[in-house]
Amino acid sequence: MMPHVTVLDGGLSTALEQQGIVVDGALWTARLLADEPERIARAHREFFEAGADVATTATYQASERGFLAAGFDAAQARALIRRGVTVARDVRDEFASARPGLRVAASVGPYGAVLGDGSEYRGGYGLSAARLRDFHGPRLELLAEAGPDLFAVETIPDVEEAVVLVALLDDIGLPAWFSYSVRGAATCAGQPLTEAYAALAGSSALIAAGVNCSDQADVLGAITTAVQVTGLPGVAYPNRGGIWDSAAKTWSQAHAVDHALVDAWVAAGARFIGGCCGYGTADIAGLAKAVASVLP
Repeated sequence: MMPHVTVLDGGLSTALEQQGIVVDGALWTARLLADEPERIARAHREFFEAGADVATTATYQASERGFLAAGFDAAQARALIRRGVTVARDVRDEFASARPGLRVAASVGPYGAVLGDGSEYRGGYGLSAARLRDFHGPRLELLAEAGPDLFAVETIPDVEEAVVLVALLDDIGLPAWFSYSVRGAATCAGQPLTEAYAALAGSSALIAAGVNCSDQADVLGAITTAVQVTGLPGVAYPNRGGIWDSAAKTWSQAHAVDHALVDAWVAAGARFIGGCCGYGTADIAGLAKAVASVLP
């Protein structure tokens, strides 16, 4: 039997920038959940129209702490986190008759994403496991209450944070994919990928493991290790490479997407493939064609 590959969407911030939105500030794309949720809905819609099978919510950088710091009260903060899921669900439901089976993945970024200083590409926050649980637990519960189809736990730089997240995911029980940010054969925090993926093995919640927001040249090695160590299908959605400027919140020196790499990713076990920062709707359309070309 030939594998089925689910096409993920691209960078939500990229799709919003293509609409002329300036994506900046501590809340990043989550700001639009309060100000212009219709812009987020449009981005989800355009990714579905481009061929994506999954809409990833605008909650990567959303947390009660972040919304409180931006001037919202606690009830508003919780409502906005849930809104990230409901906006995507509403768009998914628009396509129900034409494209049944589309899914909504609630984005769960690392603790470092909320700091807004590039820490999601470094890890090693100096926090105890208890502090990390206190941060991630309530957010995961809020997102789950809003009814996504699964979690997208993404851009995790550090095994210590992964261990905390996997335990919480198993407690909640909603299916999830889990992807690290990597450099070469190590996490962004410098841990060997064999150790990183071993922390995911045996989870009852995880349906896929892999890599995102990393250079496409590092994907194949990460996917190969993830599949071998966890026994799970692989998930791969790289960025367009380059250097992240945490002050300007932009990428520089990015390169074109090489769709010729997709064949090897699928052969290595990737079953969820998409794009991260820098991947717009046209890139996802091209990726969807590349995926279709490697499957009969």
